[in-house]
Amino acid sequence: MQNLKTILSNVAAAGEVSRTEKLKMPPPEGLGGPDNPKLIKLVNEISALNLIEVSELSGMLKKKLNLPDASFMPMVGGMAQVSPTEEEEEEATPKTVQTAFKVKLMKFDDKQKVALIKEIKNLLEGMNLVQAKKFVESAPAIVKEDIPKDEAEKLREALTKVGADIVIE
Repeated sequence: MQNLKTILSNVAAAGEVSRTEKLKMPPPEGLGGPDNPKLIKLVNEISALNLIEVSELSGMLKKKLNLPDASFMPMVGGMAQVSPTEEEEEEATPKTVQTAFKVKLMKFDDKQKVALIKEIKNLLEGMNLVQAKKFVESAPAIVKEDIPKDEAEKLREALTKVGADIVIE
């Protein structure tokens, strides 16, 4: 009983002292503040443990504090953080815009083969009539690639006029 009175008087005295002192704002988390030597000693001892000893310490603390053995999920804003589904991931990833296109000659009209060969020779630099003929006959073949969309559209329009079946990819 005497012990309890001593404790109560110490608490009351501490309360009077604290009322007269100005309240100090605690330092933000992560910044240094007044270090407790007892805690510093504990941190140093725990950080010196190896993985097996950390595992044993964890088990002992769970037993001592009567904590469940299940792992805890991190809580974010009061709700458990859940991994996104595939659909949500697809929505979250930004859609890429295609900037380079490929013009491909799929087939051609046999009646307009000569006109197509001449057009290919004129549109593609460094190609003579023989090379243009071999190119047209090797359809499906890529006419041009890594070009902007407007150029690909113009190329398709020009080749379609002379009987070519063109695909832009």
